[in-house]
Amino acid sequence: MVILVLAGTGDGRLLVGQLVAEGHRVLASSLTEYGGRLLEQEGACQVRTGALAQDGLAALIRQYGVRAIVDATHPYAERISVEAQEACRQAGIPYLRHRREETALPEHPLIHQVNNWEEAAGTALSLGETVMLTIGTRHLEPFVTAARERRARGRQTRLIARMLPEEDSIVQCRRLGFCPGDIVALQGPVSHQLNVALFRHYGVKAVVTKNSGPTGGTDAKVSACLELGVHLVVVNRFPVDQAAMGLTGAEILNLLRGV
Repeated sequence: MVILVLAGTGDGRLLVGQLVAEGHRVLASSLTEYGGRLLEQEGACQVRTGALAQDGLAALIRQYGVRAIVDATHPYAERISVEAQEACRQAGIPYLRHRREETALPEHPLIHQVNNWEEAAGTALSLGETVMLTIGTRHLEPFVTAARERRARGRQTRLIARMLPEEDSIVQCRRLGFCPGDIVALQGPVSHQLNVALFRHYGVKAVVTKNSGPTGGTDAKVSACLELGVHLVVVNRFPVDQAAMGLTGAEILNLLRGV
């Protein structure tokens, strides 16, 4: 009997290490091979990589005799969280969602909170002609579409995509029309000082981010934008299920001692 940890974040890797240290048998799952290599550094756990759908989760539950799923994926990875909840419901096993701390956003005219990607695109492009997207690659399309529509009306916008230096991410950016000079590939989280340097170097007028909390570098983006007078558009988290809003790492470890 094992615990399946959907470990798409540094929080997930930490939980894997803690569970292994407490003597649990752990199967850790990562979307990417890079994430899998990081998980292997946590020691005596099994690691699998690649995308998972609900039927894939059900197969893992049966194959490994999974007794609980710990969902430590990114707070914005809503699809896998929904599918994990349903797989657990069907299998009759606990679903434990890790809650990552959010950044407390100040009330400030430079800080703009929005609730979806289309709203983020419209807001960001209205705030300046150079926009840096620090949101990964999955949700770039609404921004590209909005920029194309603005160009058709004679209004230019430069989009800069900042994301992990993964081959698939760069290919996706190129497919969407980003030129090499508008792609910043680096491993985050990024410090306040580096954010300031990057925003200044590119002449950024607006930045788009998720509220990934201090762990994900949101605090450093806020402070850098306020220092430079740059607008920051923050996409709020999308609650998957109000009954599964999340637990701290300590709460998860305590619950699993009795499972």
